[in-house]
Amino acid sequence: MKEKRAEKNQVRVMILPEYGKQKLLTYADSFKDLADVFEKFDSGDNERETAGADRSEYLYRRKVLENREIMAGHLHEMAQIMTEVAKVSFAYVPLSDRKARQVAHALKQEGISLKEIHYIENTNGRLEIGALLASEKTKGITGEEAAAILSVLFDKRLMVSKETDYYLDEKYRDFHFIEEPAYIVLTGTAKAVKENESVSGDNFSQFEMDKSGLVMMISDGMGSGEKACADSLRVLDLMERMLSAGFSGDSAVQMVNTSLSMGGAESNMSTLDVCFLNLYEGTMELTKVGAASTYLKRDNMVEQISSHNLPLGVFGKLEPEVTTRKLIDGDYIIMVSDGVLDGLSQGIGEEVLSEVISRITLENPAEIAGYLLNYVIRSCKVAIRDDMTVLVAGIWENT
Repeated sequence: MKEKRAEKNQVRVMILPEYGKQKLLTYADSFKDLADVFEKFDSGDNERETAGADRSEYLYRRKVLENREIMAGHLHEMAQIMTEVAKVSFAYVPLSDRKARQVAHALKQEGISLKEIHYIENTNGRLEIGALLASEKTKGITGEEAAAILSVLFDKRLMVSKETDYYLDEKYRDFHFIEEPAYIVLTGTAKAVKENESVSGDNFSQFEMDKSGLVMMISDGMGSGEKACADSLRVLDLMERMLSAGFSGDSAVQMVNTSLSMGGAESNMSTLDVCFLNLYEGTMELTKVGAASTYLKRDNMVEQISSHNLPLGVFGKLEPEVTTRKLIDGDYIIMVSDGVLDGLSQGIGEEVLSEVISRITLENPAEIAGYLLNYVIRSCKVAIRDDMTVLVAGIWENT
């Protein structure tokens, strides 16, 4: 890495070496040029050629044009990610000698040896501390213990980054500590399988993303059984890969949709329901593609958030419905698959579920998920007609 030093406050801005930066920007320009090739395809000539063609040929050519537009969008997204990476910088601030000695002394009293320490102010303004630490005790010391000491010394509530080893030992290792988020989240799930099926066509996923919060997803494969299960699992796996690689939620959805729509007979339609929770800012972003309603519970008030688009794989290009909300302490987010709503009452399941949720006094998300699923199963007048999934998240201030 290349460093620029500001003499007054000893702040160094770490940036990519110029050669590497220019290389990334060159790649980005190449992807933009490729996108332009797809976008500038002469659709006028294509329209004239298809004027006398039969319907099947016309539809085929329209599909090709649509796929070109989608590919152009993906290339633009990749170019944007490369451009952003090339511009990444962060402030590396060495500790004063006095502060470093103070930290080393405090850690040593707890059996922790400090070799090097610095803190980093990243682009989001949050504090991140890097330290080279080793344990002086025969019994291992946890990173959480070190984080507690550093929290007092730096007057910030710090936690161990998930990329860091959990235990300190006799060898010096790099440990990274980040600020604790303003909110914490607990989740709970409950599932039921369609009558006479051994596996559910619904699947869900939860994972942490870029140190900012949690992503929760539900996908419902078309039909039921093993094929539906495999389809929904593939959707969730692709989404996790795209989001972890740095693609925006919209671009990730578009790529997964393209994969399904171009898969032919091997691919079936699947719904997708994604909830992005930013635990530092206390916000929720819902992205829905053919998914059932989501419910935001605040005390005894319930907001129903619905979508009206079609599932993944129907059209080559789609418009995901995105909704954002500011969250407060004690809010609950309830995500469900359509089997839950169908199990209540044909046509009015959404309203019935809102009423049921408003009366819940339970506080544990797992208990809420279990209660709702049991309520729906008891309400079924016949056997369970479809797979059911309930995913609940509770949000609280991190006090």
